Amino acid sequence: MAYDRYVAICNPLSYNLIMQHKTCLGLMFGAYSTGFLHSLIETCCTFHLSFCASNVLHHFVCDFPPLLSISCTDTTINEIILFIFSASVTVPSIVVILGSYMSIFIAILKITAPEGRQRAYSTCASHIIAVTLLYSTVLYVYLSPKSPSSRDNVNMATVFYTVVLPMLNPLIYSLRNKDIKLAIIQSFQSIL
Repeated sequence: MAYDRYVAICNPLSYNLIMQHKTCLGLMFGAYSTGFLHSLIETCCTFHLSFCASNVLHHFVCDFPPLLSISCTDTTINEIILFIFSASVTVPSIVVILGSYMSIFIAILKITAPEGRQRAYSTCASHIIAVTLLYSTVLYVYLSPKSPSSRDNVNMATVFYTVVLPMLNPLIYSLRNKDIKLAIIQSFQSIL
């Protein structure tokens, strides 16, 4: 979506030429194949673990870090692989998103009409909010140092990015709608 916004704002006249069906399919294939490869490698690494002490996960979803915590074998290699692959998927995505939005903001600063700037900002604001919420929780869950006391926080962060954020997305993306904005403003004015 960041690349789509970048093309729409920075190259609006070339949008249809750049964002053709094959470009969208290529972007989608790249995202899905990377996620599939990451999951496949982590799953294969999990098959080499043994679970002798406990089979109860202190987590609401069967994810790799909770599985590693109940294994009775050395999980150092698995933790390193998890960190490397999580970083290799997450960090380039963040770099592309930041690069796209920096280019977008530079382009927006060049727009002289206030309504044009407002329109460009509203086009990007909902995506920036959703991406920030998602990547901040994902970075916390998969790339932060682990400690026994952080288990509850990791559980809450996982609930946030798997349950709460998908429920918030329709609300976040509806903020572009003028009627929704007006209703929110009226609600806050009636409270005050």
